[in-house]
Amino acid sequence: MNYEYKALDHITSSDIEALGISAKLAERIHEKLNEIIRNYGPATPDTWQNICERILTPDLPFSFHQMMYYGCYKDFGPDPPAWIPDPENVKLTNVSRLLETWGKEFLGSKYEDPISSFSDLQEFSVSNPEDYWKTVLDEMSISFAVPPQCIIRESPIGESHSSYLGGQWLPGAFVNPAKNCLSLNSKRSLDDVMVIWRDEGDDVLPLNRMTLREFRAEVWLVAHAIKTLGLDKGSAIAIDMPMHVNSVVIYLAIVLAGYVVVSIADSFASCEISTRLKISEAKAIFTQDLIIRGDKSLPLYSRIVEAQSPMAVVIPTRGSSFSMTLRDGDISWHDFLGRVKHFKDREFAAVEQSVEAFTNILFSSGTTACLLLSQVGFGKFVAALFSSLSLTGSREPKAIPWTNATPFKAAADAWCHMDIHKGDIIAWPTNLGWMMGPWLVYASLLNGASMALYNGSPLGSGFAKFVQDAKVTMLGVIPSIIRAWKSTNCMAGYDWSAIRCFGSTGEASNVDEYLWLMGRACYKPIIEYCGGTEIGGGFITGSLLQAQSLAAFSTPAMGCSLFILGSDGYPIPENEPGIGELALGPLMFGASNTLLNANHHDVYFKGMPFWKGRVLRRHGDVFERTSRGYYHAHGRADDTMNLGGIKVSSVEIERICNAADNNVLETAAVGVPPPGGGPEQLVIAVVFKDSESNKADLNQLRISFNSAVQKKLNPLFRVSQVVPLSSLPRTATNKVMRRVLRQQLAQVDQNSKL
Repeated sequence: MNYEYKALDHITSSDIEALGISAKLAERIHEKLNEIIRNYGPATPDTWQNICERILTPDLPFSFHQMMYYGCYKDFGPDPPAWIPDPENVKLTNVSRLLETWGKEFLGSKYEDPISSFSDLQEFSVSNPEDYWKTVLDEMSISFAVPPQCIIRESPIGESHSSYLGGQWLPGAFVNPAKNCLSLNSKRSLDDVMVIWRDEGDDVLPLNRMTLREFRAEVWLVAHAIKTLGLDKGSAIAIDMPMHVNSVVIYLAIVLAGYVVVSIADSFASCEISTRLKISEAKAIFTQDLIIRGDKSLPLYSRIVEAQSPMAVVIPTRGSSFSMTLRDGDISWHDFLGRVKHFKDREFAAVEQSVEAFTNILFSSGTTACLLLSQVGFGKFVAALFSSLSLTGSREPKAIPWTNATPFKAAADAWCHMDIHKGDIIAWPTNLGWMMGPWLVYASLLNGASMALYNGSPLGSGFAKFVQDAKVTMLGVIPSIIRAWKSTNCMAGYDWSAIRCFGSTGEASNVDEYLWLMGRACYKPIIEYCGGTEIGGGFITGSLLQAQSLAAFSTPAMGCSLFILGSDGYPIPENEPGIGELALGPLMFGASNTLLNANHHDVYFKGMPFWKGRVLRRHGDVFERTSRGYYHAHGRADDTMNLGGIKVSSVEIERICNAADNNVLETAAVGVPPPGGGPEQLVIAVVFKDSESNKADLNQLRISFNSAVQKKLNPLFRVSQVVPLSSLPRTATNKVMRRVLRQQLAQVDQNSKL
């Protein structure tokens, strides 16, 4: 908490006026503030809630918002609530309706009311997965071609090497998640809007909309066209495109036709594209000619060609022309659809497959093999390093298959924790190459909501206007975007009052930045959401039935059990405060049970402790549980960092930087959080070959590193700082101790701000 601010009952109208507010308005604000203090006291959550409702508006200076927040909670301690659920509004939520119907049957005499009993429901979802997941799948109107024999067939207690550690979900079921996205049910009619979109630069034009009738006709047509490619059943088909209505149609058409989507982010360089195509053995790829961002045209198809991709279907960016001649065997979007023009409006018979069949292959650069030095003795740490060398030595991204069950995990998280339902409009700037792209598709469409897609940069006023015009009700963000919005104030003047809640994932949040974000939408809650590609959603998050604190999680996700490992490597007592590496219970609906290019058991379970007869699942993040029951994320426990929401191996960056300058002996790449919290910044520690090189121009070296990393790895990565060292800290086995280096650099950065 920031102690520089005055307590609320010590603030004067002059203090308010000093922030740039007119004397007359400052006096009125001060009168309202005093009235609130008289009724609720100077420092209570009710005080803050009334200030949000009666005083704070988006047009008041953010410094005044800070004065109110920090003044109210000056002596509150950790995790002050920035938002408190209103009992009347809670009645309208999905979870409240579920509890009003099933609360007494699920919880018995423990049931009180939806708010009081939310944590009991979460515990019930873990201890009674059969009842919980059957109810939620019914609530979402999920339809199976062949119903499952049961919800979960649990593995025997003590099992540690089964393919289904914990259990097998929906055994015997046959289903198609894309068909479920397009089906008529109680949640929607043919005239309901499925997708709302706008292209960057068309900000003054009306929004584009597509109804369910129109949308599924488009998906059906593309599915018919895909069948003309003559690919074997279950073949992998890649998508490397921005997230636009066309890419969503293609995504669902691939799944509807029984093939497997290979997700590739449109920011990747050709070598990264090539790696993913080879691992997945993709037989075809959908892409577009160029990516237009403002006045810039970024090549995409040419990168596909350079990656030596298989046959490509290419969408022209401008009209019907291309910036380069298509390769022999590649086909234009127009000609591709022309093959099946006689099938227009003809329903495509969905290919129903086993629930365990792959539907999507996504990639993660994260590693989870290393253990924390603080969690095991040094001897055990050294042994663990030796045993995990085979896991950390590979530079390939992990290829993580989603099965036909995984989309239902994504949609169920949205149903429960973001309260997505019919009538909602969901926007989340992302890409199909990252899990939040497919997540957005299923979270919206399986819950009867609309997707809002902005084909352009989310960093400017064009996106802000789109959110306003589309009347977005749930806006997903990553902290890097918030920082850009706050620094440019490009949101000013736009009405975001339709927003019911925000979702945030990908990086660690910053209190001030998220206080600013809440203020843009009249203090609607931010639901923090953390999970992983291999989980298909989140393991820890928030809820509209719980008070939400900034940059904190309030609950494990439904169906998930969390364990914080103590210094002995075993879970600390449940609900006690503490910090350590996070482990997960193995019984998680939708979570992965295989990897294409690594041993799934070794990556996630080898060497993990047992709890009540079941081996725990490794995740790799350090988490803290506070005295008030909230959770805070403290970054990766291993040598992986999170840059702009993208997990990347330090080894990958170091390999590139080591070759970028002849004077460099070795480097260590670490992600260092800024002093105020928030997303990690990439810092490169450098050891030079000789002492004379220590006089090198570090800024020029930073520019060289930047250029190399952006060209060879990802154009979104940016080196923030280069730090020269005489040597790198190492273990007895000569492994670079990046975590120690990260802590040292963070402490130096913190001290420099004092």
